[in-house]
Amino acid sequence: MGIKIIKAGLLTTIQDMGRYGYQETGMAVSGVMDTRSASLANILVGNGENEGVLEVTMMGPVIEFTADNIIAVTGGDLGAALNGAPLPRYEAVLVKAGQTLSFAAPKSGARAFVAFAGGLDVPVVMGSKSTNLKSKIGGFEGRKLEAGDAIGFAAPKTSLPNMAMRKLPVPDFSSREHEIRVVLGPQDDCFPQSSIDTFFNNVYTISNEYDRMGCRMQGEVIKHKVGGDIITDGISFGAVQVPSHGNPIVMMADHQTTGGYTKIGNVISVDLPILAQCMPGHKIHFKWISIEAAQYWYCREKKEFSELKAKLNA
Repeated sequence: MGIKIIKAGLLTTIQDMGRYGYQETGMAVSGVMDTRSASLANILVGNGENEGVLEVTMMGPVIEFTADNIIAVTGGDLGAALNGAPLPRYEAVLVKAGQTLSFAAPKSGARAFVAFAGGLDVPVVMGSKSTNLKSKIGGFEGRKLEAGDAIGFAAPKTSLPNMAMRKLPVPDFSSREHEIRVVLGPQDDCFPQSSIDTFFNNVYTISNEYDRMGCRMQGEVIKHKVGGDIITDGISFGAVQVPSHGNPIVMMADHQTTGGYTKIGNVISVDLPILAQCMPGHKIHFKWISIEAAQYWYCREKKEFSELKAKLNA
């Protein structure tokens, strides 16, 4: 007993932090687009940060609960409601069998995340519960959720320590302009300094061709010294490819494992959730940051999560 999908929504999948260790075979990592929102949702309901959650994209599903459990909804404001009444975001909430979770049109942000205490009862495939839509593995039958799907809870809970404290400030996702920090490389030497200046000194607009694989942008052309093609090498989450057309593409959660386009830089991990909550038409300004500074922000977030878990589970 767990949840039943009444209406599917646009794109709802089960994701955790990704399927690592298989990129050499061509298997994409997948995983959640917004690691921060998903981690906080899991922490609020007492799970490990890598537990599978529902990633809800823009137009959400209608979900009926067939068992009691504690849930948390984080990420963008997609109009989450429980039995028609607004459901508080960034807060652990006890839901009862027979109640219905629904989503309206997005108000701010693009993706919401639903965590369930004890997790969802789906198979772990190659070390992950993440849905890889292209390879059709993981999650629920390797696909997005559809009306009629039923998924059990692995270990549901109706109480958690410090329930009254299991709420967090709700972030503001309403801005349409964003600063995204980038570490240069590995192929920044394929660009003249004037092009690196172009990349950092101009505003880029997210195009309609934005999906879980890549965030494509349009703006001032970034010129190469010779051309945009290189010998194929590995791709990471956040890599900023610049093909021959000169417009940047940030590789997202379902990015390919290798690619043959120059990469001018890589978005730092703590800023990738900002991009995950963007929509076509949003404006992006890239800002240079050192590797040491990127490591500092990464460690700071990890410390924040660790302290939050210790506080809630004391």
